[in-house]
Amino acid sequence: MKRLLLTPVFLVFALSLCQAQNEVENPAISIAMIASDMETSYDFYTNVIGMVETGGFTVDESFGKRSGLTGGTAYDVKILKLVDDPHSTEFKLASFGNPKEEAGEVIQDKNGARYITIYLKSTAEVLQRIKDHNIKTLGDTPLTFPNGKTFILIQDPDGLFIELIGN
Repeated sequence: MKRLLLTPVFLVFALSLCQAQNEVENPAISIAMIASDMETSYDFYTNVIGMVETGGFTVDESFGKRSGLTGGTAYDVKILKLVDDPHSTEFKLASFGNPKEEAGEVIQDKNGARYITIYLKSTAEVLQRIKDHNIKTLGDTPLTFPNGKTFILIQDPDGLFIELIGN
């Protein structure tokens, strides 16, 4: 009898712990990239990396200022994803026409977000697009890991390092 009374109490307690630890609505993180040139970066991410545009929006002057995102400047955002799936990571691309900054040659040259990693089923197609668009691979990449996966390192037009890992 005592065991029967404790079971529901334990279940309610366990469920409340699970709810407290899961505050997120969507497990993917949306990342925003401010590009020096929207067209160049859009071309890179869609035609080299292979992302697809899944939407976009405009932030008007008023919201830009009230939200603290800008000092009152409006801007457009293009939403790119690796696959058009509601749960995949959003890569939001925007531009204010700011001059291109020196990115550095390796990730330790600057602080902040320096690189992203994209896991692919195969690196063959992206490697061909990299070659077709005359994108320089960095270091001695492509490299092959002991598990047989290929590692490629490139930079986007503004210097963000991009790791591409796959078969």
